[in-house]
Amino acid sequence: MNIEKIKTFGELKKAGYEPKSIKEELRRNLLQKIMKKETPFVGIHGYELTVIPELERAILSKHNINLLGLRGQAKTRLARQMIGLLDEYIPVVEGSEINDDPFSPISRFAKNLMHEKGDDTPISWLHRDDRFSEKLATPDVTVADLIGDVDPIKAANLKLTYADDRVIHFGMIPRSNRCIFVINELPDLQPRIQVALFNILQEGDIQIRGFAVRLPLDIQFVFTANPEDYTNRGSIVTPLKDRIGSQILTHYPENIQTARTITEQETAEAIKAKSNIYVPELAKDVLEQISFEARENDFIDAKSGVSARLSITAFENLLSTAERRALHSGDKKTSVRLGDFIGIIPSITGKVELVYEGEQEGVSQVAQQLIVDAVNTTFKERFPKIEKLTKDGDADPYAEIVAWFFEENDFELLDSYTDEEYKNELDRIIPLQQLIEKYQPEISKMDSYFLKEVILWSLAENKKLSKFSLGNGLHFKDMYGSYISGL
Repeated sequence: MNIEKIKTFGELKKAGYEPKSIKEELRRNLLQKIMKKETPFVGIHGYELTVIPELERAILSKHNINLLGLRGQAKTRLARQMIGLLDEYIPVVEGSEINDDPFSPISRFAKNLMHEKGDDTPISWLHRDDRFSEKLATPDVTVADLIGDVDPIKAANLKLTYADDRVIHFGMIPRSNRCIFVINELPDLQPRIQVALFNILQEGDIQIRGFAVRLPLDIQFVFTANPEDYTNRGSIVTPLKDRIGSQILTHYPENIQTARTITEQETAEAIKAKSNIYVPELAKDVLEQISFEARENDFIDAKSGVSARLSITAFENLLSTAERRALHSGDKKTSVRLGDFIGIIPSITGKVELVYEGEQEGVSQVAQQLIVDAVNTTFKERFPKIEKLTKDGDADPYAEIVAWFFEENDFELLDSYTDEEYKNELDRIIPLQQLIEKYQPEISKMDSYFLKEVILWSLAENKKLSKFSLGNGLHFKDMYGSYISGL
C-alpha cells in the first residue's frame, strides 16, 4: 500500500486499512519479530535472559510498564527502542492536535471535521519516529503540563467563555495520543501530580479543569524510576503502582565481559578517532573491574548505584591520557600503561556518592583506592596468592622479583618516558618476564608490559615492594632494603 497517495478518509477505507490500538500494534510487531528470530532491542547487553524477556511479556500482555533500577542501567534506552515496534506510519486526521484516528475521532475538532466532510476528510501520516514523547519528572511539573488547562489567550482570540471546551489547551499526555509516552524518574513527580494519572492509566481517559470532556486516549506508558529508598526525594504512590501493569527490575552487568562489550560499544567513536593508541585487553578488564569494586566498596552508597557511564567516561579519559602523554614524549603511536589510570580519577569522582565515612576519607582517595583494588583483583585471577609470610622450604614465586629490587633498589616509571624507554625499563626486571612466562604464557608481547605493571602494583599493595608517587610517575623500591643498607 503506497500510503503517500492516500489523502482522504474515503481513500483510506477503500485501501482496506485496519486501525488498531498502540498496544495491539506493539504486540503484533513484537510477535512478528519473535517469529523471525529478530532482536527487538539492539545494543542492549546483559539483559538477554532477564530484563528483555520480561519486557517482551509485558508488551505481549499490553501492559503499561515501569522500569525500576539504579542509574545507568539502560532504562531510557529500552523505552526509546520500543519505537522500533511501532508501524512505520499511521493515519491521523489532518490538523488534529491529539493525533485523532480517523476511524475513531475523539477531539471536538476531528469530530466536527469528519461530520462536515465525511469521506473527504483530509488525513496525514505520522511516522513512528514522531510517536515518542518523553518527560523528565521534576518537582515543578504541573497537572497543566501533563494533562492540560484552560488557555485564556485562546479564549480571548476565539471570543469564547471559559465554559466552552474549545478554550482547552491540551498537555503533553493528550498530545501523545497513539504514541509511547515516557515519564523518567517517576518518584520525583509530586504525589498530587501522580494522582492525576490514575484515570488515564485505568480507564484510559482524562478530565481537564472540571470539563466533562472524556477523551479515551490510546497511549503506551513507560515509566522509569530508581528504587524508592534511593533518596528522600519522593516515592511512587501506591494506587499508581497498582495501575501499572508490569514492573521490571533492571540491573548492572553481571560479568566483566558484558561490561566490556557495553563500554566498547559506547566508546566506538573515541576508539576510532584515537586509532594510534593501543589498549591492552588486560587494561580493559582493569577498567571494568573498577565499577565492580565501587559497587562493593564500603565508602560508596550502594543505594545510589554506580552507573555504567563511569566505565564509558573513564575509558575515554584513559585514551586521552595516553594520547596526551604520547604528544609530550613525541611518540606517534603508544600503548595504554597502568600509570595512565591516574587520568581517569575525574571520571570516578563525579560518578559515585559517598557515605559519611567516605566523605571523611576524601573522594579522590577513594577513587585511587578503587583503581588499586581493581588491579589487585585482576592480579589475583591470574597469579598465585601473595603470602605475607612463607615457611622455610616453601617456594615463593615472587621471591626473585623482590630480590631484584633488593639488589638494584632503584626503579622508576616516568610519564615522560617514550614507549621505547618504558619497555626498556620494564625489561630490566628479568624475573618479571619469567613469572609471566610461567603463569600467563599466552599473553601477547604488547600486553605483557601492562601485565608487568600490574604485578608491580600488586606486590606493592601486598607490602612486598614500596610504591611512591613522584608527581610525574612512580618509583618502586624494595620494602626493607634501604633500612638494611643504612640509606
